[in-house]
Amino acid sequence: MRCLIVDDEKPALELLEDNVRKVPFLTLTGTCRNSFEALEILRNQQIDLVFLDIRMPGINGLDLIRGLQNAPLIILVTAYDHHAVEAFQLNVVDYLLKPVSFERFFSAVNKAHDLFTLRKQSAQVQLPRHDHIFVNAGYSLVKVRLQDIIYIEGLKDYVRINLCEGEEPVITRISLRDLENKLPSDLFMRVHKSFIISLDRIDSVQKYKLQVSGQEIPIGGLYRNVLNLHINERNIQVKGLD
Repeated sequence: MRCLIVDDEKPALELLEDNVRKVPFLTLTGTCRNSFEALEILRNQQIDLVFLDIRMPGINGLDLIRGLQNAPLIILVTAYDHHAVEAFQLNVVDYLLKPVSFERFFSAVNKAHDLFTLRKQSAQVQLPRHDHIFVNAGYSLVKVRLQDIIYIEGLKDYVRINLCEGEEPVITRISLRDLENKLPSDLFMRVHKSFIISLDRIDSVQKYKLQVSGQEIPIGGLYRNVLNLHINERNIQVKGLD
């Protein structure tokens, strides 16, 4: 990831430079001391991630974010904690308070890297795909429309595909992993070892469970971070996910 550091305080800037150089997947492309310099770089170079101070001469960091079109990923690094709510409303990746330990820095850049990878995958050219899948049910191949699927539950050697109101669930002998591989990843997500859900049907999310078309589904610990990325991308209302 190509990084830019924007901070008017030299010690803070140098510490961030040192931290960036310790992370193999980060490449430092430049540093600047104010938002005007940052704008010039952002207009002329491909930047994937910006470490941005808030209080700087001229345009502050939050106003810089508001003025950007197609903004890169942003991690705010500041000495003030009272801008956090406003910052996350601007969809920043993370909010670091100075002085920043390397452990906290590394946690933030890992989150940014996951989101960067997710966006990169979404931007790749998709091959034409069908709006349905076929599964074995009984002695027949049954067509299941993707838009009808609410969630899928693993039941040992079988899975149950729960469909929209008025449609009977489809029971098929297949592993949950094999069925997951048949489904487009931008529409469906595994959120638990036993559950795959339709992302478009999420009603609300809490730390350990979510509502999908009125049905309560557990969230597995291994899947929470990836789900969080999708939540941020889709602007779904979150209740205590962090």
